[in-house]
Amino acid sequence: MKNASDIQVMGRGDKGSPEDQVYQVSTMTSLLDGVYDGDFDMADIPKFGDFGIGTFNKLDGELIGFDGQFYRLRGDGTATPVKSGDLSPFCSFTFFTPDMTHTIDGEMTREEFEQEIASLLPSKNLFYAIRLDGVFKKVQTRTVERQEKPYVPMIEAVKTQPVFNFDDIQGTIAGFWTPGYANGIAVSGYHLHFIDEGRNSGGHVFDYVINDCKVTISQKMNMNLKLPNTADFFNANLDNPNFAKDIETTEGSPE
Repeated sequence: MKNASDIQVMGRGDKGSPEDQVYQVSTMTSLLDGVYDGDFDMADIPKFGDFGIGTFNKLDGELIGFDGQFYRLRGDGTATPVKSGDLSPFCSFTFFTPDMTHTIDGEMTREEFEQEIASLLPSKNLFYAIRLDGVFKKVQTRTVERQEKPYVPMIEAVKTQPVFNFDDIQGTIAGFWTPGYANGIAVSGYHLHFIDEGRNSGGHVFDYVINDCKVTISQKMNMNLKLPNTADFFNANLDNPNFAKDIETTEGSPE
């Protein structure tokens, strides 16, 4: 396992450029309230990034993308390329410009990985896009099943979500680290999705154990928030006093 001195810091571009922003569609609190239909067309992704995660209308799959290639990961365990006309109620994108790389060449749990990365990041108050490419001893994921109206709040929708356990698998974990003050807009801390090397299956990441992998981090100084122009969003109750607890319940590992 490498230590902090092994990190490589890459050159940074113009800090005011689109490459330095996270483009966020809608808010996590709206998903909690059951706003599962949005107006963002996945055909527009290239305008805002080549890397990202999110979900689809009706919660019909998890989104993952990197290197400009985006996939829908469904509850039946399949992965299919995203197509024009696919809509999303919640997603995050960025142009992934590497600022730091780090190699892990020994077994490491999720908790150990998070502690190590925390020691490398320059600040906990910035946004980071994070990518892990390599071999994982374990990856545990979920994919919420497609919902139908009348929608239930997300804390209810996840109660029947399929959970998948991958062992000794090669693939990519991709997502974002969001500072605590932005919780509710996005998911504070780590929000990660996984897809296997063959691009056959994956999902929202609950837990993982790394065998060896390359970690690449892209630092972001700006967030651009785009809100849905829909009646459901206009009428949503986004003043949930328990939103932080509900996010932890919906995004965390199953009991």
